Amino acid sequence: MSATLDLNADLAEGFGIWSLTDDDALLDVVTSANVACGFHAGEPATMRRVCAQAVERGVVIGAQVSYRDLAGFGRRFVDADPAELTAELLYQVGALREFARIAGGEVAYLKPHGALYNAVVHHDAQARAVVEAARQAGLPVLGLPGSRLLALAVEAGLTTHAEAFGDRGYTPDGTLVPRSEPGALLPDTDAVVERARRLAADGVIVAVDGTELPMAAASLCLHGDSPGAVASARRVAHALREAGVTLAPFA
Repeated sequence: MSATLDLNADLAEGFGIWSLTDDDALLDVVTSANVACGFHAGEPATMRRVCAQAVERGVVIGAQVSYRDLAGFGRRFVDADPAELTAELLYQVGALREFARIAGGEVAYLKPHGALYNAVVHHDAQARAVVEAARQAGLPVLGLPGSRLLALAVEAGLTTHAEAFGDRGYTPDGTLVPRSEPGALLPDTDAVVERARRLAADGVIVAVDGTELPMAAASLCLHGDSPGAVASARRVAHALREAGVTLAPFA
């Protein structure tokens, strides 16, 4: 049984009058907040509000950085020049850092979003670009176990943290099932709770074909953009505490 586990969620993923996640409610559940930095979602007022609320609740703030892709919500691969990608990621971190500072907090880690997250599992050049941004920003990296991102971050001397996903399907090789394919999302809250329980108790994630994947994760991601996300997150947190797991930030 894992004695301690972080719960993270992607927050501030609205834009203007459009709101995607119930940030207020999720901040009462999670221990780390991946705050959208404006390139796939999130605009200044939302970023500032979520940072302030996170600090009030003692939730750790992370920079959820992305390709410049508002129209596609950062879920489309961009064949970005590595140097330009590094600069754009630093730009996003810088904006979020100012809002965190004003709220009395700080940005504690960097996590890629969406298509960038999936790309840096195997895409060496873009993984190096993300690592370079994290290195220049002086931030630890949160990512998928076995990814090029985490391997290169370790080579660069950065602190890394592995995460698992509570509501995403896994392939037998430990990568996430693309959202365009069947099995990309777990079918219901019961399945998400069971995923969290197995991860904490056995260090195992079950892939879509039944393969049991060993998974030593410091954090469990619970997406906030699906129906019933808040209720699901609350059930996961309750089940983990009932099992004797302490919910605490990894950073």
